[in-house]
Parts: sequence; structure tokens; C-alpha cells
Amino acid sequence: MTASVFDPRPCELGEGPLWHPARGQLFWFDILGKRLLTEGQDRVFNRHVSAAGWVGQGTLLIATETDLMRLDLDTGAQDSVAPVEADNPLTRSNDGRADPWGGFWIGTMGKRAEPGAGAIYRYYRGEVRRLFGQITIPNAICFLPDGGHAHFADTARGIVWRQPLSDTDGWPVGEPEIYLDHGEDGPHPDGAVVDADGNFWCAEWGSSRVRCYDPGGRVLQEVMLPVSQPSCPAFGGPDLRDLYITTAREHLSAAALAAEPLAGQVFIVEGMAQGQAEHEVIL
Repeated sequence: MTASVFDPRPCELGEGPLWHPARGQLFWFDILGKRLLTEGQDRVFNRHVSAAGWVGQGTLLIATETDLMRLDLDTGAQDSVAPVEADNPLTRSNDGRADPWGGFWIGTMGKRAEPGAGAIYRYYRGEVRRLFGQITIPNAICFLPDGGHAHFADTARGIVWRQPLSDTDGWPVGEPEIYLDHGEDGPHPDGAVVDADGNFWCAEWGSSRVRCYDPGGRVLQEVMLPVSQPSCPAFGGPDLRDLYITTAREHLSAAALAAEPLAGQVFIVEGMAQGQAEHEVIL
């Protein structure tokens, strides 16, 4: 499968693509550029922003380096919903996604990817609870269609875990189990999304591809890209069958950028698979 450019604006670290099902609109972030992008618009913030969930037609819940922040898409008004490591200037938010119960999971990491400096939290009906610690680069937060399990990864370790969830409120139950173990030298799992059949679509940093794994961890197919650093996929489009992929320019030398002129742009593969609609966050 091949991808084409969806949006040519380069991001230093493109991340967090979100198809807003009520608006029929794609949003994504440039974490290092402190920007939220959508077609025809580019908002700049005073701190790092990385991931979002939707709250009704006109509001996003955005993960920043200090808090979860509510953004009115029509007026631009912002207000803080809950602090997340607000007292630690060395960390920022990274990957995040809404869960089937209306909660929102968000990972944090060291701004220089310091080993073990990150964690994963869940916001649920006013409470922020730390779920997992000692993570270097938290990624691949996504959920099976039946809500029975969550996935999450540590990109630095090359491991993706699968975590059983309570069927009443979505909090983790028991210990996570390893779903994929690529090792520190193998494919580096970055952002990921689960389709309507329960298959796991993962951007593999440094590999120029997004791979699709079945629930047992077997590779089903892959999408090749003309850039080396894909960061996160998302399903969207009118029927949720198009795959959008953010990418990055971060750490690329001048020679590498000359060889990858499309690095940092957003790509699309049409008619890829049947995606799930992103869940609405309940504030």
C-alpha cells in the first residue's frame, strides 16, 4: 500500500492525529512547534501540546506539558481542566486517546527522553490517576472495539503491552501482558490505533512504515512511506476507512532532510480498513 500527501505543512514532530467524528475534520499536533493544526488553520500555544479528545461539536480536550486543557474551537478560549505533572518542568505530554468510557489516557515523558522519566495517566470524570510509571517514551495508547483491553507502548524498549480493563468503568484490572516485543533494536512502536476488527495499526519510528498486526501479533500488511519517521496513524474520512499518518523531521540531518523532502508532512491512504469512531470525552 502507498500513501499520498494529505497536508504539506511540515511538522518538526507531527503527532496525535484525531478525526473529529461530529465535525468530519482532522486535527493533529506539532509537539515541538507547540501547534495544533487542521485544514486551513494553525494554532500556536505557549507550551507543548500533543494529543486531544473531542467534547461535543465545538470543544477539544488537549493534553499539554502541564495540564489537560479545554479549547473552544470557535472562540479559541482555553481553560485548564486538570493538572498533569504541572510541577515537573522536565517533562511534557506525549501520546493520548479517549477510551470507551469517556475517559482520557495520556502519557508523559522527559523532554530529552530521559530513561524512565515518563508515566501514563487516566483522566476520568474529574479524577487524574497515575496508571503506569518508569516509561521512557509512552506511545500506542488505543483500545479494542469491545473495550476489554487497552494497548500502550514504550518506544525506547520496543515493547507494546495489552492491559485488561474493567467492564464497568474502564480502570485497569490486573497486570499488563506483552503483546509485541521488538526489543530495543527492533521496530520502534510509536503511535497506534485499533480498527473495527481489532487489528493494531502501528507507526514504527525509523522504519518508513505503518504495520498492521492481528490480535495475536501476526503482521497482516504494511503501508510504506517516503519518510523514515512515521509517528501516529488515525482512521477518518466519511466512512472511517481512510488512514491518516503524521510524521516528523526531528533529529534528521540536513542530508537526511534533503533525501526526505516530505518529512514532517501528513499522509493519507484511502480505503485502507474500517476504523472505529473516536470516543467522546466526558468532562
